[in-house]
Amino acid sequence: MAGQQRPTNPISPAGYAAMKARYDHLLGTERPQIVEIVSWAAGNGDRSENGDYIYGRKRMREIDRELAHLARRMKSARVIDPAQQPDQSRVFFGATVEIADEDDARMELTLVGDDEQDAGAGRIGWSSPLARALRGAAIGDLRTVRLPGGVKEWEVVAIRYA
Repeated sequence: MAGQQRPTNPISPAGYAAMKARYDHLLGTERPQIVEIVSWAAGNGDRSENGDYIYGRKRMREIDRELAHLARRMKSARVIDPAQQPDQSRVFFGATVEIADEDDARMELTLVGDDEQDAGAGRIGWSSPLARALRGAAIGDLRTVRLPGGVKEWEVVAIRYA
């Protein structure tokens, strides 16, 4: 892996943009609306039985937790454009890989940041067991993966970058 760094929190430009958009929406739209509701509800007197106040405070805590989480993730993120990968003959971050098992059952996966993974859409997180096994593989390489269901061997059939 000469010249290839292993980022701790890699993310694609699109994944980072989506995370930033969520952060901006929470901070600029949702939180101010909840603050307004809580302020209004607090002015209505008894807070112990005031549903708007109780729900608003609870929702504000949820938003603040999510904002803190997103801020930490964005701070540690390293945006990597898969199209700029210098060695596209091997599996690195952002690669779309076609793999086949011993029964020739094929699967296509894209290695993405942990914050943008979606197994149903074929996007697996960079730190998942399968992604770790595939890192650095070339076409024709066999990789063994320890999964909860047991050990499985996959052959890399194709590699492409968006």
